[in-house]
Amino acid sequence: MIQINNINYKLPLILAPMEDVTDISFRKICKKLGADIVFTEFVNAEGLTRGSKKTYKKMLFEDDERPIVVQIYGENIDSMKKAAKMAEELRPEIIDINAGCWVKKIANRGAGAGLIKDPDYLEQMVYEVANAVSIPVSVKTRIGWDENSINILENAQRIEKAGAKLLTLHCRTRSQGHSGNPDWEWINRVKEVVKIPVVLNGGLMELSDIQKAIETTKADGLMIARGAIGQPWIFKIAKEFIENNRVIDISIEERFEILFEHLNLSYQYKGEFGLIEFRKFYTGYLKGLYNASQIRSKLMLLKDINEIKTLLTNYLNDLLIYHANFTN
Repeated sequence: MIQINNINYKLPLILAPMEDVTDISFRKICKKLGADIVFTEFVNAEGLTRGSKKTYKKMLFEDDERPIVVQIYGENIDSMKKAAKMAEELRPEIIDINAGCWVKKIANRGAGAGLIKDPDYLEQMVYEVANAVSIPVSVKTRIGWDENSINILENAQRIEKAGAKLLTLHCRTRSQGHSGNPDWEWINRVKEVVKIPVVLNGGLMELSDIQKAIETTKADGLMIARGAIGQPWIFKIAKEFIENNRVIDISIEERFEILFEHLNLSYQYKGEFGLIEFRKFYTGYLKGLYNASQIRSKLMLLKDINEIKTLLTNYLNDLLIYHANFTN
């Protein structure tokens, strides 16, 4: 259960922060489909404090996305404090400290997962940021740097002591990145040493993963990352199971309806650039569909919204005919 100010959920489904993925259009789609809490993309504290407009725009959100979490990252405590104060002006429900990003250019300089190598510094950063703002602060981290230095139990206690109100745990080490199986048992072990809510992250790709997480862990929330890319309806499927113990399917028509809405939002907020950015979602949206690879290849070349919609509409009609013939 998560109870932080006006956030009150028994087992919330949370959209993870993902660079170049969790922009406003994707967040709105996931929220509509059942995500209880959404995170922004990673916001670079240094870029934000230097006045980067591109960085600042990553924090912007609309009221229908609430409750929303703005995630900031950096290695310098003063910059993180300033960034947190800038985020606070937008009044998100929570400000999150990224202590889990495994990408070398971030972690190796001491930001993201680089913070977990120095528990003293991590604790100090959380304390300084939490005391710089009036909004609750949370932390998203990993179980350790590598298999030989798993220190999450110590770090979790330090994070709580420093004033964080929520901890999200990606149950892999930094060296694993996204590879290998996450060890969800760490959720239960961390729950034994802290009182703040602990959210499970890592490996939630399908409904079966969500079912297993509910059965085997004491997580206070479930954060979905890559499992939502291209199939944001995972939130709808998961919510139906959690609330009604019912397994539902998403029809081809509904899949395309979601695709079109997401595409329109991307175009609305970013114009032609949004159409180019959207290309990364086609693989997920069209996964498993007849002749998908050829259609996807054509979509990758198009920059006109009407041409894209025409191609997708014709493809949907062909799919419906194909499936009708196949089932009869």
